[in-house]
Amino acid sequence: MNRRMPFSLCLLSLCFFPLMAAENWPHWRGPGHNGLAAAKALPTTWGDEHVLWKTALPGPAPSTPIVWKDRIYLTSTAGNDLLLTALDLNGAILWQKKVSEGNRDYRQGESNHAAPSPTTDGERIYTFFGTGILAAFDMKGNEQWRVDTQKRYGTFGIYFGISNSPLIDDKRLYLPLLHDNAQDVIAFDKKTGAELWRVKRPSQARQESRHSYASPLFLGEGAQRQLIIHGSDVVSGHNLENGKELWRSGGLQKAEYNPFYRFVTTPAASGDLLIVPSAKRGPVLALKPLQARGDITGKAEYLIWKRDKGTPDVPSPVIHEGLVYLCDEQGILTCIDAVSGEVYYQERTHTQRHRGSPVIADGRLYLTAMDGVISVVQTGKEFKLLAQNRLETPISASPAFAGNMMLLRTEKALWAVGQK
Repeated sequence: MNRRMPFSLCLLSLCFFPLMAAENWPHWRGPGHNGLAAAKALPTTWGDEHVLWKTALPGPAPSTPIVWKDRIYLTSTAGNDLLLTALDLNGAILWQKKVSEGNRDYRQGESNHAAPSPTTDGERIYTFFGTGILAAFDMKGNEQWRVDTQKRYGTFGIYFGISNSPLIDDKRLYLPLLHDNAQDVIAFDKKTGAELWRVKRPSQARQESRHSYASPLFLGEGAQRQLIIHGSDVVSGHNLENGKELWRSGGLQKAEYNPFYRFVTTPAASGDLLIVPSAKRGPVLALKPLQARGDITGKAEYLIWKRDKGTPDVPSPVIHEGLVYLCDEQGILTCIDAVSGEVYYQERTHTQRHRGSPVIADGRLYLTAMDGVISVVQTGKEFKLLAQNRLETPISASPAFAGNMMLLRTEKALWAVGQK
């Protein structure tokens, strides 16, 4: 049943500024699935003078907003309900739809069943929730199809709830389900929700290491494009047409096997380069696997470099102008040469836990912490902390962008920051 939330309870506007959308932000990591934004002239520091608006949300969620033209879409909780919400670029809530129910909180409220982020192609909005409901809506909020993935593929056996976000291309929606009761990668027809293919992804992973919270991504372009799946001790590349596994790499566990080495952070891709994190201060791999077949663990022709420790545990890497940036859970930022693996710096930006993934816009890194602090760091080989800004409540989501406006989703509200 659809339900419209009262406008008066959902919108708290500081002011209204007509804004034109430029670049779409259709995926939680942006249009290139890489955390890179085209936004310009963003403020380095902000107070009330750079807060364009602030809209109260019905409940917390760690999912990241997405943007298409002049609309913002996000998922959230509202008590036991799980919602999809549409806003305009002035922060006004246009509609809300109840998609599922049965919310559950994890890790003292850090996460819940609205952890996966939505995605869109401009025709439909695709949502996935920790209840297992995968659903598509048209741009006005009318439901097009839904699939109960727990009923179809097995009850979720995962400690902290499903959090991986769906991935789409021109034909398909891709969804990995890696947990105690399934090790599957599935492709759906994004127009109808029909299953197109389903492949088993065998693994020797044990106990919690079978659980993956990482989202799928693409590597390569055109005919070489592959689907990358990260979890259960390995990273693997798959054929988009049929899901066939093309290659896989281990080397992500420690020498003494750790059965609690679950993967949370999503790898990053740039051209033919794939940066693969692991878990719990473990290794980071730089691979070029587009031509690879079979098990390539440790093979020098595909392994560009490896760091034996220092992985981010939750925030995803970002690659920009030949540099790899890793922000770990404690706010330590590491800058690495993408080709050689040389470390240019490793510096602490903040002391509190980081859950959202870093983004880059206009030559600056934006890092979000759970205590509401956003650190701004200059890109480049030399560490320069430009500013730290504080919002009122915790941030688990990653930043998103609508034109030259940055969207920050906190526990209680959606904030828009930019030049007035």
